[in-house]
Amino acid sequence: MKLVSYRKGKNNPFRIGAMLDKKNVLDLEDAFRQMEIANGGEVTENFPADPNAFFLAGPDTFELAKQAVNYVELKHVEPLQFDREEVELGTPISRPGKIICVGKNYAEHAAEMKSDIPDYPVLFAKFANALIGPEDAIKKSHLTSKLDYEAELTIVIGKEASNVHKENAGEYILGYTIGNDISARDLQKRTPQWLQGKTLDRSTPVGPWIVTADEITDPANLKIKSFVNGEERQSSNTKHLIFNIPYLIEFISSIMTLEPGDIILTGTPNGVGFAMDPPGFLNDGDTVKIEIENIGELENRVEDLR
Repeated sequence: MKLVSYRKGKNNPFRIGAMLDKKNVLDLEDAFRQMEIANGGEVTENFPADPNAFFLAGPDTFELAKQAVNYVELKHVEPLQFDREEVELGTPISRPGKIICVGKNYAEHAAEMKSDIPDYPVLFAKFANALIGPEDAIKKSHLTSKLDYEAELTIVIGKEASNVHKENAGEYILGYTIGNDISARDLQKRTPQWLQGKTLDRSTPVGPWIVTADEITDPANLKIKSFVNGEERQSSNTKHLIFNIPYLIEFISSIMTLEPGDIILTGTPNGVGFAMDPPGFLNDGDTVKIEIENIGELENRVEDLR
């Protein structure tokens, strides 16, 4: 299942949906309502239409969403749905409780940044002000002249996780999406703490959808690439993560409780603009595309923040 946040018309709120195929967006609340009416004649459960409420609701609601999609596909009914080109896709989760990022998690990236391989995962935070959707522009603040891209596999937490053992980590993952950990290198590096270079307003694309974990058979073996204006910049595979996904879930959940809707950006491979000679930073008008195998593409244009 591919979960999306969508709206038809700028004045309408975003709603939770699912991609039935590459062309159609299904409204999950309406699909659930039709399934309930068909099965019992009345709607007995409260199904959230708001994407943030949906993700916060947790595993029981996720299961109801799967049932609704299966009902639509098996019964060939047509609840509220739209052609992909008729709607705007937003950030799948626009206000997650936590946005946790992992730095230096590919050995070759650590080397190009002239850093040692860490003994423990390097964690930092972003905040919801930074998040944008798959059709939004990356805003380049006047504060930076060194805006950089970072292609990252992103984990979405599906249920509360505290002190999880890595052997059981998969039980707590709802799914995976694509993140572009946009970084203002000049702001990032002017102090020991990276935060100010990592959470500029409207700078971090996530999407275009969340692919549920049951459809990603091996998250430890996914090709990951980035392109700037059509030029390939990064090309690697998640098998090269220093700290793999089960370990990250175990490590992070030992420090803090992870909750439904929290997201984790797992780190970027080598090939960032900062390490190029000369550096290949982003400017107004540039286009950044990220591809992750079995998930899709995330493409955004850079615009000066005016």
